[in-house]
Formats: sequence, C-alpha cells, structure tokens
Amino acid sequence: MPEDAGEAALQQVLLLVGRLNYTWTNTESLLIHVIAGLAGVDKDVAVVIFLTLNTTRARVDMVNRLAKMERCPDDQRQAVLKLTTALMREAALRNRYNHCIYSFDPEDGQIQTIMMRIQDRKHDIQVGKMQPVDDAESRNIEKAIGRLQALNHDFWALVREYGYPA
Repeated sequence: MPEDAGEAALQQVLLLVGRLNYTWTNTESLLIHVIAGLAGVDKDVAVVIFLTLNTTRARVDMVNRLAKMERCPDDQRQAVLKLTTALMREAALRNRYNHCIYSFDPEDGQIQTIMMRIQDRKHDIQVGKMQPVDDAESRNIEKAIGRLQALNHDFWALVREYGYPA
C-alpha cells in the first residue's frame, strides 16, 4: 500500500474515533439533566455532582441509585435504567479506542490498536493486546456512533417527558 494511502487510512480511523468520542461525551453529559431531575437540584448543582464523579461508571451508578430510590415513580425508574443500560453497553467500544495506542504498518497499511491496560488472568497477565482496525471494525464504530446519536435523542426525550432541568 502506498504510504500516502496508508496515512489517509490512519487519518480516517482517527477522524472516526474523534466522532465516536464527540458523540459519547455529548451523550454522557446529558446525565447532568437526569441527575438534576432525580436529585431535585438545579442544573448548576448537577454539573458540580457530574464533574466530581470522574468516571462514566460513577456517574451512571449515581443516576441508577437515584432512580432506584423509593421516591422515584416506577415508570420513570424503568425509563432511566433502560437508557443508562444502553449507554453502558456502548462503553466497551469507546473505552477500547480511548485506552490504546495506534500502530500503523506503512508497508501493508494495517492499522491496529494496542491496549494500554493489564488484563489479569487466573495464572498470568496479558498486556498489549493487539486488534486490527479494518473495514468491518470501521463499520462497527460507525454503527456505535449511530446508536449513541439515537441514545442522545432518547435522553433528551426523557428530560422533556419528566421535566428535568434543562
């Protein structure tokens, strides 16, 4: 593969990952409105809570726990839990592309991710797991972006339906 074509392929992957990150962050930030509504606070307080919880897992746990409180009506609880479950389903792919380095072979044009975390096994550890970013994987990322966009719309519908601070 010519070097220019390989560089272009790498740039396309990086643009795709950028779109994934943008869509993810934009959608995750809607948890601010859900926190405000469930906790009965204004949006500014919810922003402080959201930013204090420094991981997606912590933010989703907070939202889920607020939704599971007795004072939350069952229909609202179910609607919130459905959306947070869908959000966390998308987290694995997003995390894969945010906790890796990218390897590019200029000779064959192969782009790979190299995981930057330790995987603990029963009797050993694994580091640096490599996975190709081929056309099928690029389509998988595109589909995830589409699901996140739909989820974004669903979160906004929830905010409107239950009158959460916007």
